[in-house]
Amino acid sequence: MLTTAATSHTLSVPGATLHYRTQGSGPVLLLSQSGEGDADRTVDLVPHLADAFTVVTYDRRGLSRSTLDTPARPVTMADHADDIARLLAAVTDEPALMAGFSMGAAIGLQTVARHPGVLSTLIAHEPVMPNLLPEADRAEHVAELRAIQEAHATGGLTAAFPAIARHLGIDPAHDETEAGLTPQPLTARREANFAFFIGTEFTAVTTDGLRPAEVVRAATRTDTRIVPATGRTTRPTVHTYRCALALAARLGTEPVRFPGGHNGNTAFPRATARLLKDLLTDPLKG
Repeated sequence: MLTTAATSHTLSVPGATLHYRTQGSGPVLLLSQSGEGDADRTVDLVPHLADAFTVVTYDRRGLSRSTLDTPARPVTMADHADDIARLLAAVTDEPALMAGFSMGAAIGLQTVARHPGVLSTLIAHEPVMPNLLPEADRAEHVAELRAIQEAHATGGLTAAFPAIARHLGIDPAHDETEAGLTPQPLTARREANFAFFIGTEFTAVTTDGLRPAEVVRAATRTDTRIVPATGRTTRPTVHTYRCALALAARLGTEPVRFPGGHNGNTAFPRATARLLKDLLTDPLKG
């Protein structure tokens, strides 16, 4: 597996400075991560994609090296989508490919609606987008996210982590992974990213007004291909799993099943890369 080394860049955008990396050659593929994940989160996945794509990874505004001009200002899902559009404009003149996971998938759907034509294909893996769900389920999803915020506010990450694991159907004691993964310890940077994700970005999700019909209209108008996806081992009761099913129903398709659970892209990077290559190089699949 011979690929070029990753190159780091910065991009000034309204209200922030974004840190991003590029690696490989070929069509541009943006990876947008879940949770506290920054450009380092996909260190095991990118090398298995960079032989076929120019892979772009980045720190969302407010995470790690992507600094905010005014830290106290709220960050919205629209901000994140606008960042995607500006970031892709900096690296390509063509519609790009995108694989979004959880928060990243929700940002991808927001990008489809706000910036029609920027993406040619979006893989949307278990998007955290309550508005995809029926009213009662949506309210339940929002309440669950706010409960995690409350747990974090009162007890920090020690209290928030069990609530997040329950929310995503994760059992840390029995999680399976591929061998030889790069360790991802809970550093001070990751702790700060978790705090920003829970305290600020959960609010961006729960207050977002984007309606699924807007996404579908924009995708149809621009022939953007949206591929809903779930984890093979994610419990069907998990809200983000149900969001993927609801998205697939609106699009009249079936979700693609990825290896592992909600965080399968980091637990099974080799298998995830193989499936992504398959989906992104064959438009008849997914």
